[in-house]
Amino acid sequence: MLYVIHAFDKKNHLALRMDNRPAHVDYLKSFGDQLHAAGPTLDEAGEMNGSVVILELDSLEQAQEFSRNDPYARAGLFEQVIIQPWKKVLP
Repeated sequence: MLYVIHAFDKKNHLALRMDNRPAHVDYLKSFGDQLHAAGPTLDEAGEMNGSVVILELDSLEQAQEFSRNDPYARAGLFEQVIIQPWKKVLP
């Protein structure tokens, strides 16, 4: 099953995001073919303010575990995280 993980950064935490970005990217890469898409969301000024990750996992519990172990989450970056099953239709 595919899961969309949409994380929203705490306000004024861009420096914390940047400090933890290399570890976050390495963490994402460790999921290999399970990772379908990943990238930051942007505010009106074009600054990163959240993340969207689409992963193929066996359960919601695995998606929650992924989210808890993300270096960004461990650093306290996120204000809110929403995890939802997702069905790819196109392309």
